[in-house]
Amino acid sequence: MSIDPYLDYLARFEENVGAMSVGSYGKYHGRLIRKLAAEEFTLKFGEYSKLSDHYRTMLERGDTLNDALTKILRERRDELLLEDDLG
Repeated sequence: MSIDPYLDYLARFEENVGAMSVGSYGKYHGRLIRKLAAEEFTLKFGEYSKLSDHYRTMLERGDTLNDALTKILRERRDELLLEDDLG
């Protein structure tokens, strides 16, 4: 793991999807995933981090989970090639 999350993402992409240029598509867990540029990654990673924090807070409080939130989190997790840590 490096200091730069984008470098970690690039390593995960190459390991799990393959060596491809930015903007190319590959398969990951049965889904088509597009290799993100650094700017796109930063936006999506920031969104995922905020939503993930909100999701964990909801779990801790025992709130009813919103299906839309769960769907978006899973989509972002797959796009960023992150392990399932939502649960």
